[in-house]
Amino acid sequence: MPETKRLKTFLDDNNIQYEVITHPKAYTAQQIASTAHISGKIMTKSVVIKIGDEYALAVLPANDRVSFQLFSNALDQKIQLASEDEFRELFPDCETGAMPPFGNLYGLPTYVSTDLEDKDEIIFNACNHVELIRMNYNDYIRLAKPEIVHFEIH
Repeated sequence: MPETKRLKTFLDDNNIQYEVITHPKAYTAQQIASTAHISGKIMTKSVVIKIGDEYALAVLPANDRVSFQLFSNALDQKIQLASEDEFRELFPDCETGAMPPFGNLYGLPTYVSTDLEDKDEIIFNACNHVELIRMNYNDYIRLAKPEIVHFEIH
């Protein structure tokens, strides 16, 4: 199983209270939310995007989709989905598709959906397909320092 040490050390070093949730192996955010009995509104997914030639992380509720048109309009730049082959090496301590929503841990800018702004907590992959982290949303914003953008559709 991939190492969660970088993520947990980051949270611990910043005195963040969090809970680790174990669930049956699942690969999509919607599957994970279902198997872990978590609302798709607080279960988040991290999507790797390309802004021009640069990679970034888009974080949104599991039950939403990225609107590349809205995203492009909001940033006034072309936004597209990165392929797994393109981003796999960016997250060496994570299973493919299980990266946490902290682009700053990997040298990437992070963009968070406006749909998460009214949440008290968020839940996200902990670098693998069997563990999640539940933490306070405001703590997440303080640590990730993302740009909050409207780029999602339901």
